[in-house]
Amino acid sequence: MSVVDSPVDWVNEHIRRYVETGGAEGHEWRPGVYTLLLTTKGRKSGQPRRTALIYQPHGDAYVVIASNGGSPDHPAWFKNVQRDDSVEVQVAADVFRARARVATAEERPELWRLMNEVWPAYEEYAAKTDREIPVVVLERV
Repeated sequence: MSVVDSPVDWVNEHIRRYVETGGAEGHEWRPGVYTLLLTTKGRKSGQPRRTALIYQPHGDAYVVIASNGGSPDHPAWFKNVQRDDSVEVQVAADVFRARARVATAEERPELWRLMNEVWPAYEEYAAKTDREIPVVVLERV
């Protein structure tokens, strides 16, 4: 089954370049802002779905934010990992299986700060929505 990339044109183009170059293009999205590719299993279709997300390493894990730009609903990729936490991750040229989990209440403040250091707009997104934006930890398996 082929992977379905983001329906957003610029994200789709970003993913294409990332995959074709093994992350040489796209891993560093903007100066000091790095992205990984996350592939989830579609909760309705069962098809692999891939998107690009800003990340920060944390120990042996990677942290991403399910902000959806501050919209009232979670992003589709997050809904997918709520159903099936087994994911594929690509960080630069490194492709591996991982488990996705929501940060615990104890972990969240530190990880939220970590992510806001690299992308301060997360605070703006949080102010736009009533939902608590999930902080997701991707752990290699």
